[in-house]
Amino acid sequence: MFRIKNWIKSFRLVRKLDIFVAKQFLQLFVGAFFICQFVLMMQFLWRYVNELIGKGLSLEIMAQFFWYMGLMLMPQAFPLAILLSSLIVFGNLGESSELTAIKAAGISLLQASRAIIVIVFAVAGISFYFQDIVGPHADKSFYQLLLSVKQKSPELEIPEGVFYDGIPNANLYVQKKDLQTGMLYGIMIYRRTNSYEDQAIILADSGMLQSTAEKKHLILNLFNGEWFENMQSQELGGSANVPYRRETFAQKHIVLDYDGEFTLADESGVAADPRSKSLSLILDDLGAIIIKNDSVGRQFEREARFRTFRTPVIGKKDSLKAYAQAAAGKVNFDTLFSKLSTDKKRIVVQRAMEKAQTESYDLSMKADYSFNINRHERLHRMEAINRFTVALSCIIFFFIGAPLGAIIRKGGMGVPVIISVLVFIIYYIFENSGMRMARADEWTVWFGKLISTMALAPVAIFFTYKANNDSVVFNIDLYKELIRRIFGLRTKRNIMRKEVIIEDPKYLKDAAVLEEINASIAQYTEEHHLLHLPNPIKVFFKYSDDHEIERIDEKLESTIEDLGYTRDRLVLTELNNYPILMTRAHTRPFNRKWMNIITAIILPLGVFFYLRMWRFRLRLYKDLHDIRQTNNKIIPKVIELGHI
Repeated sequence: MFRIKNWIKSFRLVRKLDIFVAKQFLQLFVGAFFICQFVLMMQFLWRYVNELIGKGLSLEIMAQFFWYMGLMLMPQAFPLAILLSSLIVFGNLGESSELTAIKAAGISLLQASRAIIVIVFAVAGISFYFQDIVGPHADKSFYQLLLSVKQKSPELEIPEGVFYDGIPNANLYVQKKDLQTGMLYGIMIYRRTNSYEDQAIILADSGMLQSTAEKKHLILNLFNGEWFENMQSQELGGSANVPYRRETFAQKHIVLDYDGEFTLADESGVAADPRSKSLSLILDDLGAIIIKNDSVGRQFEREARFRTFRTPVIGKKDSLKAYAQAAAGKVNFDTLFSKLSTDKKRIVVQRAMEKAQTESYDLSMKADYSFNINRHERLHRMEAINRFTVALSCIIFFFIGAPLGAIIRKGGMGVPVIISVLVFIIYYIFENSGMRMARADEWTVWFGKLISTMALAPVAIFFTYKANNDSVVFNIDLYKELIRRIFGLRTKRNIMRKEVIIEDPKYLKDAAVLEEINASIAQYTEEHHLLHLPNPIKVFFKYSDDHEIERIDEKLESTIEDLGYTRDRLVLTELNNYPILMTRAHTRPFNRKWMNIITAIILPLGVFFYLRMWRFRLRLYKDLHDIRQTNNKIIPKVIELGHI
């Protein structure tokens, strides 16, 4: 009966704790999510800001643009929001000592965070739903809208140094563009009309492209150029004498038909993108893509295997002889080539070059085609894996953020934000690098998409284990002490006057101990030559503990502790002048013998620690001298206080 009551009591306590922790987490998660969503949207918007400025888009179109953008970026905002909110929650609990009280009640970190774990798994499921159902539709609508925005005002989209085909029936090349004035320099226009025969080429030094007020036409104002136009039509047939027109002009206006009103582009251009497909559709299309790629590969293999080469300049008799020699494996092409006449040699070389060039072009075309179809397959595989890795990152980020918050115990928006940014940058570097390498077929798809998960999952397990076992892996004082010991940094005494003194120090006994310490220091200094370089063999291979310094330090610290209860200000001031001795640093680098031997074998490391140890010997010599001087100052005053 007593056990049942205790169980019910602990159950109620844990349930209240779950509600308390879940409430704290949800409040911070909602705020962190909107902050992360805003940051990601601003970063994403920066990529397309040039596509939106100056297009005269309505408020409705801009609202759709931001709406679809927000839906696309929600799965990416979930992990970062979970990381930040879990860091702040457990940092606040640790900073306010609430986490200490929870552990004192016998509740581990995992038990205290089980309500949040349920919430995180639910968020991971929502993330997967958004990626598989909402995300593809939002992605397709976003890029369809973006394509429509690009087509609305082509005069702003013309790039430098490449041909632009966004204007109907024309290809436009611009060498340089002035963004402030809108002037175009070094213009070349290939104007396509009814057929190949009656195309026109227009060259101009400069020009300007503007749309009319009704957005139905484009006016191209050209300056200082020439117009070349083929006058042959399709009905004339293939005549050898092709009439053409050449015109030189100082200024010319060309009117192009173009509907500049905003119309939604055809979604067929973005429907093939795997990001705009659900997981089931990706897997279905992936099977068809694999079958197609395999058939193309087998066809290319058959063509390469059964390709034949013809040499028509060699006679029938020579051909039969060459065939027989080739079948016997005794063919010598140099001998056959030397028997040909000069004209035939020239023809053979010319045709061989043409054949090699043709084969080179053919192989190059097939290589590009194979790379593109394989890239299409890789993109589908990557997007299928991405559905799971992004949702899994929500869980991984929680098991990084919660233990880190419990270990660091710093709440608020300072340290947690810095740590969240650092963790997310590391995740982004791995994720982006893996995606690029997998897309370029330099890494396998599985390795490229899972490298970020493989890198952070062990970190999450390590932090969770350390936090659940109250590890001091992130104890700042521990690392400060380690650095202080490595570089021999000093710490000063800070003995203050006690507010309440129950018993006065034993002044006469302390004075006798200080005089004994002076005698021990004098004898030690005479026997040990601290100013000389130590013997390396004794340091690294035959070292021994210096118990005398340990004994002197123990007596000194005990005396200082006793005299610290004095009311005399002079004695307290002199006590703070005693140096803190390092009793072992002057004897050898490490306590373990095998570590000293390895240090000696690694010569640069051994030289560093040897000089470091000599430095501690010099410091010990100076510290012993300072102790004697302080003793000589304090002993008369202590004796005087002892006789009062």
